[in-house]
Amino acid sequence: MMKLFYASFSYMVLGVLSGLYYREFTKANDFTGQTQLGLVHTHLLTLGFIVLLIVLILEKQFTLSRSPLFNWFFWVYNAGLILTSAMLAVHGSLTVVGQESNSAIAGIAGLGHILLSVGMVLLFLALRARLVAQPDVAEPLTANAASSK
Repeated sequence: MMKLFYASFSYMVLGVLSGLYYREFTKANDFTGQTQLGLVHTHLLTLGFIVLLIVLILEKQFTLSRSPLFNWFFWVYNAGLILTSAMLAVHGSLTVVGQESNSAIAGIAGLGHILLSVGMVLLFLALRARLVAQPDVAEPLTANAASSK
């Protein structure tokens, strides 16, 4: 559960810093047009910070980490988000300095989006597995059991 907490916190920090970078980098270069740098900020905050906080709540409620698919979700999803955000930052920075992006950057960003999608599917499969799993067998709390303790 703590790795979800720390990952979410890290994405919050990166999201805020990427917003600062976007503002300061465009201001330093007197750039006023459209750039993908603003998308880095929203991707990191929404897909990193907020989504992983929601997954943390699901983990607390359903112990998603008991599913063997959970670790696959965690690493594939994070790899996709980092790859996507990095390529958005590279593409946006190139736009601000007046250089053309190439198809390799778009292809790598596309791979990041594919990994994000695969990660989401793995999350739903892990959630489904935990929802249909047999509940843990616990001793029912009865009057006799309560009085004997």
